[in-house]
Amino acid sequence: MATTFWVGEIYDPAAADGSQVISAYDGWWYERFGGCDGVIEDGVCQTEPRTAENDFFPTSMTPKQNPFYLDLPFDDVNNDAAFAQRGRIPWADDPGYAGNLENREFSYMKNRWVQLRYKGSTCYAQIQDAGPAEYDDVDYVFGDGNTGPKSTRFNGAGMDVSPAVVGCLGFTELNGTQTGVSWRFVDDVDVPDGPWKTIVTGSGYDWSSGGPAAK
Repeated sequence: MATTFWVGEIYDPAAADGSQVISAYDGWWYERFGGCDGVIEDGVCQTEPRTAENDFFPTSMTPKQNPFYLDLPFDDVNNDAAFAQRGRIPWADDPGYAGNLENREFSYMKNRWVQLRYKGSTCYAQIQDAGPAEYDDVDYVFGDGNTGPKSTRFNGAGMDVSPAVVGCLGFTELNGTQTGVSWRFVDDVDVPDGPWKTIVTGSGYDWSSGGPAAK
């Protein structure tokens, strides 16, 4: 089950994780992305339909980062339980990642590629946030079996996906939940050409006070 989210969305201003102006890995997500990943109506950032006509990109703004993004319920930096389980991440010892298990300024999750499939369509996206609802679901995210997500919120969704992914996969609802989605991690060298590679996000974890220009 997948649900939807987008940069600039505020679905619950009273909740600590109710705003997509920031992400678990980037305190300047909105600014780095280039603004609302959708359309602003009456001062509110709303989602919009995406089509292959313009490669599923937003229609009213030019993104500075990859509009094909998602989250998974494992915040490997800010959640203490997840941080302690970082050794279970399959690429933890790979070049570019090795030696950072105790580094709170380094995320093993941000920018990782995921392959998503739904009803014969295949798209790719980069992890840019954590959730929904849970942040240390190590068995769902990295388990060997077919363990489902432990969260029961949002119809038991195990990920949020961006408007570009919603359009690319052909979800039946613009802003809702979609059952029948399968996914797996893929290395960047195995990501084929497609609209998801027009802009590849490379900025790392940053909750500094320096703002977008800091990295």
